[in-house]
Amino acid sequence: MSGTTPTLHELTPEQALKHLELIFTRRPDGLLQGDHASLLPGPGSEVSETRPYVVGDDVRRMDWNATARTTVPHVRLTLADRELTTWIVLDTSASMDFGTARMEKRDLAVGAAAAVAFLTERAGNRLGAQITGPHGIQRIPPRTGRHHMLTILRAALERPRVNAGVPEHTLADALVALRALPARGLVAVVSDFLETGWERPLRIATRRHQVLAIETVDPRELELPDVGLLTVVDPETGRRRDIPTHARRLRERYAAAALEQRAVIKQSIRRAGAAHLRLRTDRDWVKDVVRYVEDQRRRAGGGAA
Repeated sequence: MSGTTPTLHELTPEQALKHLELIFTRRPDGLLQGDHASLLPGPGSEVSETRPYVVGDDVRRMDWNATARTTVPHVRLTLADRELTTWIVLDTSASMDFGTARMEKRDLAVGAAAAVAFLTERAGNRLGAQITGPHGIQRIPPRTGRHHMLTILRAALERPRVNAGVPEHTLADALVALRALPARGLVAVVSDFLETGWERPLRIATRRHQVLAIETVDPRELELPDVGLLTVVDPETGRRRDIPTHARRLRERYAAAALEQRAVIKQSIRRAGAAHLRLRTDRDWVKDVVRYVEDQRRRAGGGAA
């Protein structure tokens, strides 16, 4: 989505769904074709083979018999379960309705949700969703089929925007609700992770599910441009503030604080035991997803990490 290409919220739901479907079903390189093991490798239920250990492998999968025989550390590879239930936890809080580059973070989040949906689409696999918002958490039970997948993406596209000051259910609420899920599965959490309180629910979710945290970021959240007096509005509260962006020290402090904030978010996600993918509104997010998938495939196959 670059140049004059319209963003998702500028399209009708039908146009946006068709656009997303074309992205993930007509990739000429074939990198986005495959099953859920390519998106987030993890322990399956059936042992497949062993291979030499590489940095980053889960030490809990060490094959001590093969290690002893060869005197080289080995890990066990497992076959992914044949059927998978995937849950998309999508944050549509007010802070997601922000973007200064190619798109808003909400557009990016819906695109990321579409990537998860199309990457895990396979006969027998089920897809469900929990979408936050001002009118409670919209829960869509998991089902199979392309029609159901498009129903979830439509719900994400049509989720109403949050007016400043209106109470809304948080990402933490949606994560807590995962406790009621009946079976182990893959959970993709798509958010900017700017609110507080999600760390413990995320950690609890990883005890039962494979979790991928997809973080959305806009460049203006990382550094301020020198544009003179800038009026900013907090989308969560509606509060306004004038910021003298011509002040170099202020811009430096802002950038340092933003860098620290993102480092804390990354550390919290990793500490919870979730995989982490960061996408930016000023980058080609599809290419970033492809690179992530390529990296996971290399790691699963024993290539260089």
